[in-house]
Amino acid sequence: GDLVLRPPNLRLVLAAMALFLAPFSYLAFVHYPLAADLRRSILICGAISLGGFFVVLRLIPVAARYLLRRGMFGKDINKKGLPMGEITVPESLGIVVGIVYLVIAILFQHFNFTADSIWLVEYNAALASVCFMILLGFIDDVLDIPWRVKLLLPTIAALPLLMAYAGGTSIIIPKPLASYVGVEVLELGWMYKLFMLLLAVFCTNSINIHAGLNGLEVGQTVVISAAVLIHNVMRIGSSKDLETQQAHAFSIYLVLPFLTTSLALLGFNWYPSSVFVGDTYTYFAGMTLAVVGILGHFSETLLLFFLPQVLNFLCSVPQLFHFVPCPRHRLPRYYFFLLVQNCQLNLL
Repeated sequence: GDLVLRPPNLRLVLAAMALFLAPFSYLAFVHYPLAADLRRSILICGAISLGGFFVVLRLIPVAARYLLRRGMFGKDINKKGLPMGEITVPESLGIVVGIVYLVIAILFQHFNFTADSIWLVEYNAALASVCFMILLGFIDDVLDIPWRVKLLLPTIAALPLLMAYAGGTSIIIPKPLASYVGVEVLELGWMYKLFMLLLAVFCTNSINIHAGLNGLEVGQTVVISAAVLIHNVMRIGSSKDLETQQAHAFSIYLVLPFLTTSLALLGFNWYPSSVFVGDTYTYFAGMTLAVVGILGHFSETLLLFFLPQVLNFLCSVPQLFHFVPCPRHRLPRYYFFLLVQNCQLNLL
């Protein structure tokens, strides 16, 4: 018969939504005296994003049936030896989130941008890069591309954004380091675009490399997205520069629908996971966060939000570059976990 998915963990999702969106709402509508037009745009974006949340909840079971029928499934190797480890789990459900996100972002243009808006070119370039990354991620899920090729995919997907980028190419040196560098603002020129490219490659692969535990890919993305959202509204509230405010507002419009659609996926992907997100989601998530940081002009701050991923990457370097053997699936081997599994098997 047809696949029947376990209902999503809505209690967890609603708790996460309240935890992350309440501080943002307070800062945007109570704490900071934001312009009326900006508040209106945030409300419209939030309303469409909330609609996207319910659409994703509805579409994931439908898409899961089609993917399972096409043989796109996996088994939870972390639960090997347990009954749950033998269940076929539909994979690549990130495709649903990616498509719904793109539709929301395109529809929002109608409410916020005029035909001659200077932001429209960069906004559409951002969507082109995200769309490109969803396509390449889905191809990776279907073809199982080797690691060395995976590093090239974000490079290709970032090209539309790099070509359309018309912002500044300077970075603000943190105050404790400014005395050592000698300047407060450092102009990088073409090196900044190279940094943007490397950031896109890092973000996409760092979300991917942290995978393995149920809900971890989507969970870390939701936390980073919420941090980005709050950072944006704080920067808008504390800055007097119009261009800075516009850049961070632009970032809010891109990250808000991403957060709500990801929360819907988290409900299905939370332990015990009834769907897997696949490389489609991890690449899409990494590219979206990279785009948000680049076009919001806070790419250096974004790396602070990615600190666990940076540390994980540094720990993984010996294996990734084959200084030490790297297994296909790098699973933790703790005797405690094995003991727990044996106890569960005995109880069964």
